[in-house]
Amino acid sequence: MHNSLYKTIRSESMKLKRSPVWLAFFLLPVISALFGTFNYINNQGVLTNEWYSLWSQHTLFLCYLFMPALIGIYCSYLWRLEHTGNNWNHFLTAPVSLFSLYTGKLFQAVLMSIAGNVWVFLLYYLCGRLTGLPGLPPGNAAEWLLCGTLGSIVICCMQLMLSMAIRSFAIPIGIGLAGSTAGLMMTSLGWGLYYPYSIYCMGMRANNPKLELNMPVFIAGCLAYIVLFSVLSVIFLYRHEQ
Repeated sequence: MHNSLYKTIRSESMKLKRSPVWLAFFLLPVISALFGTFNYINNQGVLTNEWYSLWSQHTLFLCYLFMPALIGIYCSYLWRLEHTGNNWNHFLTAPVSLFSLYTGKLFQAVLMSIAGNVWVFLLYYLCGRLTGLPGLPPGNAAEWLLCGTLGSIVICCMQLMLSMAIRSFAIPIGIGLAGSTAGLMMTSLGWGLYYPYSIYCMGMRANNPKLELNMPVFIAGCLAYIVLFSVLSVIFLYRHEQ
């Protein structure tokens, strides 16, 4: 099991070398940061909480648009080769377990989401320094990142499942964007902790850095969705193997 999992992780990693996905990985968070910083600079009469206000503007664009799109692109790319020609049959008959095949892709998606959130924070810090904010970001920024990363893994599992089941490259990305946009409404209705596309936004405290989360509910919800989508994905693979 460990050897086959290592092989699948290494194989998925090799697919992504020199991939155009990395352009989106670097560019989309930069665009989000520029939008957020521009909005902060032009509204400093209202946005007076310095680092907190800058974070609220960065995450407003990021969590409801750019990061879900980035995760969707990445997950669709991870399945693109398998949906080409007869590669799906070769994939299902590979000499490793289907669980390892799925986990290899999930590992890459999770790794990207972690790296993406670190990149987002570095841009946030850099923009804060460029706008002349004093000192360092608040200490609870570490909690925003940890909770946001856990929430982004939920989106990874959801998008991997969609991209596996739907042969189109673009349709799962569109579903992800629509789901994230609907997350605004779900959050406003108070259901953000229970809707998979809102959990990332809640964890990152999008547009509300001082929001107090019900942490047990948040963590339990994240873990439940991660397990649910992963189990459904593996079941889908086993059923299509037969």
